[in-house]
Amino acid sequence: MATRSRPISLKPFFFKATALFVFWILLSASFEWIHLGLGLIFSFAVAWSNAGHSSFVPKFRLWSRILLYLPWLFYKIFQSGLHLSKLILHPALPIAPKLISVESKLNHRAAVVLLGNSITLTPGTITAEVDRNKLIVHALDKVLGEDVASKQIESKIAEIFRDQEPDL
Repeated sequence: MATRSRPISLKPFFFKATALFVFWILLSASFEWIHLGLGLIFSFAVAWSNAGHSSFVPKFRLWSRILLYLPWLFYKIFQSGLHLSKLILHPALPIAPKLISVESKLNHRAAVVLLGNSITLTPGTITAEVDRNKLIVHALDKVLGEDVASKQIESKIAEIFRDQEPDL
């Protein structure tokens, strides 16, 4: 029988179970007693089975900053999408693909992941490789490459994680 590495903390356990139950209700859209009962049982079972593995504590300030970052990211995605559409519809197809090495000053793993995902979500750029703080990015043209090299996305993400302890 496996032993847990640390005891179950009740506050995060009930938070996880409640969040999973609300998610269950949203997905099932059924308020029959059998569905609610099964959702409650499975929510607590999943929360209990994951209780000893992660030290997740909700960080509402961090998540609120991420939610405020999303509209700006959507704007950048829209802006890059328009630029990429212009490139594709141009008769000469003026693309000049290249790989760019980006050295990040972010010192938190989640921040680097968010940076890589944000670059990949932006049309015309893909994060090909991540090694600690070094990212290799593929860009379809000079403008998209300069957008990544300007580190505008990185500065926004650094602002989100300004209060977090470094883990890199």
